[in-house]
Amino acid sequence: MGLTNQSTGANALDKTLNLTRNSNTKIIALGGNPNVGKSTIFNGLTGLNQHTGNWPGKTVTNATGSYTFKNFQFTLVDIPGTYSLMANSVEEEVARDFICFGNPDLTVIVLDATCLERNLNLVLQTTEITNNVLVCVNLMDEAKRKGISININKLSMLLGLPVVATSASKGEGLNDLMNSVHNITINKIINIPVKIKYNQAIENSISIIQKVLKPLLNGKINSRWVSLKLLENDKSLIESINMHIGFNIYDNPELTDSIKLAKENLIQNNIDEKNLKDEIVSSLVLKSESISKMVLSVSNSKYNDKDRKIDNIITSKKYGLPLMILLLGIIFWITITGANYPSELLSKFLFSIQDKLTELFLYIGAPSWLEGILIQGMYRTLAWVIAVMLPPMAIFFPLFTLLEDLGYLPRVAFNLDNFFKKSNACGKQALTMCMGFGCNAAGIVGCRIIDSPRERLIAIITNNFVPCNGRFPTLITIITMFFTGIFIGPFRSLASTVLLTLVILLGIFMTLMISKLLSKTILKGIPTTFTLELPPYRKPQIGKIIVRSIFDRTLFVLVRAISVAAPAGIIIWVMANISIGDLSILTHCANFLDPFAHYLGLDGYILMAFILGFPANEIVFPIIIMSYMATGSLLELGSTTELYNLLSANGWTWVTAVSVMLFCLMHWPCSTTCLTIKKETQSFKWTLISFLVPTITGMIICFVFTSTVRLLGLA
Repeated sequence: MGLTNQSTGANALDKTLNLTRNSNTKIIALGGNPNVGKSTIFNGLTGLNQHTGNWPGKTVTNATGSYTFKNFQFTLVDIPGTYSLMANSVEEEVARDFICFGNPDLTVIVLDATCLERNLNLVLQTTEITNNVLVCVNLMDEAKRKGISININKLSMLLGLPVVATSASKGEGLNDLMNSVHNITINKIINIPVKIKYNQAIENSISIIQKVLKPLLNGKINSRWVSLKLLENDKSLIESINMHIGFNIYDNPELTDSIKLAKENLIQNNIDEKNLKDEIVSSLVLKSESISKMVLSVSNSKYNDKDRKIDNIITSKKYGLPLMILLLGIIFWITITGANYPSELLSKFLFSIQDKLTELFLYIGAPSWLEGILIQGMYRTLAWVIAVMLPPMAIFFPLFTLLEDLGYLPRVAFNLDNFFKKSNACGKQALTMCMGFGCNAAGIVGCRIIDSPRERLIAIITNNFVPCNGRFPTLITIITMFFTGIFIGPFRSLASTVLLTLVILLGIFMTLMISKLLSKTILKGIPTTFTLELPPYRKPQIGKIIVRSIFDRTLFVLVRAISVAAPAGIIIWVMANISIGDLSILTHCANFLDPFAHYLGLDGYILMAFILGFPANEIVFPIIIMSYMATGSLLELGSTTELYNLLSANGWTWVTAVSVMLFCLMHWPCSTTCLTIKKETQSFKWTLISFLVPTITGMIICFVFTSTVRLLGLA
């Protein structure tokens, strides 16, 4: 049976990725190692004309975009960043399968000009699958700054492929890239790329299989490359081939006999399965090294010395962790200090609008219940959420993105790797934990970078111990009101920063402890090794950082919070204003929860606020305030003093404040995070465990803390 468009699954891929194939539209695959500027090229070519989703059957994000050049439409498919196509991870499997089965008209491989030798490995692997390859050598500006020069014409000649030089961050070379893509796909320029020659025994074994396999594949897939993978016993590829051709290749007796004969030939030459992989990798590395030496010249052999000197400090055992904590503290200090005044102004502005809206409702004679639901309930909740959330997010996200652009976050993973290793978890979990600071749902999605299913589950279950941006306002407000009141001026914000940093460190500590516990119980195993690339330090692009952090993160999180806060405000107002007997529904619910909440150092209103805040953590504190108001309306706050007086009048002490902070740090994930966990794990069981683990942990910690304080008479 030959391969058809339907049997290869190309149509399924096209449908999932929103791809349209016709004579005027060309499909371009965009691949490369991580940190080579692939996303910059993708964004530079497609602009805002993009679509994101998941690869079919995988939890790996895809991005597609389009651009027009010389009256032709080009659709770019952003392949996951990968160092290899040998399918040791889901990302590598996705990249390999799209190049092999997705039938792109051209595959563009982006290289880092400062790491040419290592990047060439991926080019050579890609040319084993297809001849339709274009090489884009990016970051030429960085290479020039480091004294590295590359002979692009010679590189093109040695590879047998067209090569384009770019500096995508400056927009340089993108037009040349589009022109080369056009020439190859529209003018049908045929490439004859260099091929890797393995030792004679391997070549003979490839030939044995290829003779039988070639007619079966009908020229749709590179038979030489598939023959090599059959020798390697690449099970993931064999499964993909079987799925796309519609039958099991091992059902063909002639083919299985040829595979057996080819492997016997290798054994006779002292090449087993492991040695075969070593031979293949060695051949690729030697060829990459050979080509690199012929095209590369370095005028400054110490071009990496500056980065290494910085790394010797930032990643050292002595200074690495203290500097990391200091940087974390600086970010929190800037966020707390910078957000106070804008939050106050925004609050006054939004509540002044509320007064106007109330006057409008009175003027038009609207029913009081309608004014109560829409203004006292919905609008005031929204006003609080926006006033409290927007300023910290608008400051925190750009600062966090700045560290990403500088290349610091991989150093965080490096510094924490030993701690996670001792917890029998993966060092990559540090990166997903950092992503959780912005949004735990994003941190859950980020767990895809962890290859081991066991370690990925540990990272998913423990991600909620890191407070997301929706919980920061609650933590900051409580710290400011109850624990830093004795300080004045800049010392108050400094004290708040120290306490908030300690809370975050407690969250990290609990992440490590629970990871250790999980790895000794329901997720037993030993930590896997992983290779971590420390990218060069790069000058951040401030303008792009601000735009990306505001549109991709701040507004995204804010819109989600608003969409949840609006109905929540209505529900709370209704519960507070409809009575059963002498008490409102809200009070009845709080009284029911109060005995249990008392053991946790909380009260019924606080616990109910956490329950009703399940859709979004941002609305928990507004619900607490609203619940305490005798009128059933949200308090219009003029200062934190008024809020402190309200909480104190309802029985809050320093013990209550600490208990709320602990439970805020350790309780169930929000609804969005739970849905994300279900999507990532494809399991109700692991979603439930991810819900229960932080919840039970938080309850135990709160109970132990409260009981200890009460026994010591400190409450």
